Amino acid sequence: MRYLLSASLLCTAATATAQRPDPTRRAAERALFEQIVEIPTVAGRTAEFRKMTALLTAEFKKAGITNVVVKDHDNTQTLIARWPAARPSGKKPILLMAHMDVVEAKASEWKHPPFEFREEGGYYLGRGSYDNKAALTGVVLALQELKRSGFQPTRDIIVLFTGDEEVSGNGARRASTEWRPLVDSEYALNFDAGGGLRYKDGRTDGFYIQIAEKTYADYKFTAVNKGGHSSAPRPDNAIYALAGALKNLEEYRFEPMINPATRAFFERIAANDKGSYGELIKKWLSNPTDRVTADLLEANALGYTRTRCIATQLSGGHAPNALPQKAEANVNCRVFPGVTLEDVRGQLQSLAGKDVTVTLDDSSPASDVSPMREDLVSAYREAARTKFADADIIPLQSAGATDGSFLRNAGIPVYGVGGLWGYLKDPLNEHGLDERVLVEGFHDQVPIIADLLRRIAG
Repeated sequence: MRYLLSASLLCTAATATAQRPDPTRRAAERALFEQIVEIPTVAGRTAEFRKMTALLTAEFKKAGITNVVVKDHDNTQTLIARWPAARPSGKKPILLMAHMDVVEAKASEWKHPPFEFREEGGYYLGRGSYDNKAALTGVVLALQELKRSGFQPTRDIIVLFTGDEEVSGNGARRASTEWRPLVDSEYALNFDAGGGLRYKDGRTDGFYIQIAEKTYADYKFTAVNKGGHSSAPRPDNAIYALAGALKNLEEYRFEPMINPATRAFFERIAANDKGSYGELIKKWLSNPTDRVTADLLEANALGYTRTRCIATQLSGGHAPNALPQKAEANVNCRVFPGVTLEDVRGQLQSLAGKDVTVTLDDSSPASDVSPMREDLVSAYREAARTKFADADIIPLQSAGATDGSFLRNAGIPVYGVGGLWGYLKDPLNEHGLDERVLVEGFHDQVPIIADLLRRIAG
């Protein structure tokens, strides 16, 4: 998601010169990352999650964190660790979030085994390296660094590492409900939704703070028919009815919308882009209900101006020589905050027509925009500037869904942050072949995360 952001964002200050970690420390960071990537924590492989939580529990002990709870649930595991305040200030804890699970990868489709960690051309590669094991490893390493430095938190630091973010989200759902006493906090930092982007000429685009995300929703389009013999075609046909509904969906655009997260994001781009794209954004910002301008903007900023729905799976018919009795499609929607799932279903039903039934099949919880916190933004900015003097913080609403929606929905504000960085428009291939992270970006995140935690929990 992050590397698809507009290349028109500009920063002009020079890059800070920061001391690199010593070779021994760097080798240790790489070794832990390699171990974590090579555990294939894919949905359903419960034994692999046990290996992961055992490894992480041992690594937390190196940081002096012994209060570690591992929850077995839904054929996976969730890990919750707590570093108690050494000098309690009375402030509520801060929650650090990441996920251990990764999407499946077929070895036959990869040139190299997907769960074999390797380094190539300045990148670390392997399934899950970017989503989300690099940042997860960075959190663990930063906590160890804080312990080594003698840091004493003035508020509890809680870690929530889930095992099913890529599938059901039950770990975050349970954490926000039945395990709430273990994770209750003033706010959460989600390391699956932030981080930095830089230009290859040395400038820093910015470090992003995710304050909102769309709701994930799957709708089922179903057409049914009594069918018959294919030699006697009927005027009504389940496949044709479904095809017509999907064609209507293809051509439909939901109402454009804006909120504090997307407005701040686009205002930042417009302020730095002196060309036609900047002028287009300014025109839309002056009238966010302008559908024509929103459509033009959407071509450059996919998913950022409205709810979007797209057909993702299709099935139909029961025999090659029979009229179809049923045809079905999955339509995946990413719903803009503030729009109800029922309202989306109603619009989809209008598009589908009387011969197709639209039902909600699955969804993440809807969540509002988290209020901006100047204390957190300032701490994040200063932490990023320990590495890059020109770093600025940019609010973001992500088009994708994360575990953060469950916590936001339960009343805990969530902020997507991260020290991990990459190059603008440089594909990192999350969920795809040869998933990767920049070597320098991986190692740079550790002092950035550690500095951020010193500022907000010290």
